[in-house]
Amino acid sequence: MYRSRDAPSVKVVDKENGGRADAVNAGIWLAEQPLFCTVDADSIIDRDGLLQAVEPFLEQPEETVATGGTIRVANGCTIENGVIESVGLPRNRLAGIQTMEYLRAFYSGRLGLDRLNALMLISGAFGVFRTDIVREVGGYKTDSVTEDFELTLRLHRYLCDQDRNYNVEFVPEPVVWTEVPESRTAFSRQRRRWYRGLLDTMARHRQVLGRRQYGSVGLFGYPAFLLAEVLGPLVEGLGYVVVALAFATGTADVSFVFMYFSVTVGIGVFLSWFGVLSEVWSFRRYNRPKQVVRLLLIGVIENFGFRQWKTLIAWRGLYEYIRGDTSWGEMKRSGFDTD
Repeated sequence: MYRSRDAPSVKVVDKENGGRADAVNAGIWLAEQPLFCTVDADSIIDRDGLLQAVEPFLEQPEETVATGGTIRVANGCTIENGVIESVGLPRNRLAGIQTMEYLRAFYSGRLGLDRLNALMLISGAFGVFRTDIVREVGGYKTDSVTEDFELTLRLHRYLCDQDRNYNVEFVPEPVVWTEVPESRTAFSRQRRRWYRGLLDTMARHRQVLGRRQYGSVGLFGYPAFLLAEVLGPLVEGLGYVVVALAFATGTADVSFVFMYFSVTVGIGVFLSWFGVLSEVWSFRRYNRPKQVVRLLLIGVIENFGFRQWKTLIAWRGLYEYIRGDTSWGEMKRSGFDTD
């Protein structure tokens, strides 16, 4: 352990590599403060982000156990000395689509679950937790590849089993900017790992499903994740195969297939545009008209090709999960510009 001479309160722990969860656990058990914050190495917090994420703990110190902020794509932004100087969209097409994904996920997904008191995921890229509660549940699971999701769900189960009043909140104002993969290989590897971790965590905590004992998480959050995140990509991918076979055998009703596909695309575009408009109306980080128009176009284009590719990734992730693959996979990063 090392202590800074210039800032004595800052400690650095150098330990044998045991993975991310093991490293964070070391910090949790050495922490001397009532709250701790986790931030990925490839992420940058807004200047006031930490203060905003802590506000729920100040307003309800006994009930609040965890808060998470908004994650956005740093690719394309101008960064100087660890600060986002200007917000831009990535030139890379794959990174641009992920920008839309993140807007939709946080402003259409997590915000909605938060309003239902059913938030099941505090992202590992940025989260604030009560130190004592996380210690009570044993910290992060080192055998999970999505340890942040597993910890959040385990906190819900633990506190519900004890019949304690608590809050796990999504705070949309603080933003953490993270680097996303720009190559198809790295993206596929990342999403397969996420899907394997999703399956693993959902299986570990399957007792939550439909149980009133676990409140909104059991009645709304878990079923929503099961239908949308677990089964959704698999059913969609299977549907493409069935439709292709139907056309090949001449049994497809062209008008019905076209209408059904149009409805699904329309719903996807609506959720995407809702995320973009929420950003423009409330936060205005992407404040140039060209940026807004490009995001709206991405919300349409991603439904043709990219969405279908993601279903293949989910099926491959399922295959790897069945095989027992628990690998993390190398994630190459280009790093942040410092010019």
